[in-house]
Amino acid sequence: MMEEVAKVIDCDADGWVRVEVKVKNACNHCENNESCGTSAVSKAFSPKVQQFSVQAQGEYHTGELLKLGLPESVILKAAAIVYLLPLLGFFVGASVARFAFPVLDIATGDGLIVLAALLGGVSAWLLGRRWARKLETNSQPIILGRLGQTLSTSN
Repeated sequence: MMEEVAKVIDCDADGWVRVEVKVKNACNHCENNESCGTSAVSKAFSPKVQQFSVQAQGEYHTGELLKLGLPESVILKAAAIVYLLPLLGFFVGASVARFAFPVLDIATGDGLIVLAALLGGVSAWLLGRRWARKLETNSQPIILGRLGQTLSTSN
């Protein structure tokens, strides 16, 4: 189970808690992060905090720290959808163009094979995007425990 610390922002009467999670970036831990292009892009475009709602059984207070959990299987499925499905679509599109088009008496050139590969990759990406939305709604993080209140830094 992947675990993360979240801060309660708001609680409603319907059993939902709005939490805020600070997004951690692996680029902050590398000794080359000052001269790395990936680190610069990541710092410029990635959000610093993420907010979402979690279903809660108990009553929580604003500012309280919670430990949230998400099964690794959800993360592995999401990675497969995002990375492997479009790649598979790319190869299927190219294979169909390469092997099926000559059987159907369609002239195949490199341009047509590349176009079919791109079409297969984009189609698989669109399918994966729809599948990822279903996965997101069916796999919400759960509250594993309470960690206490945040410390106030004001003087």
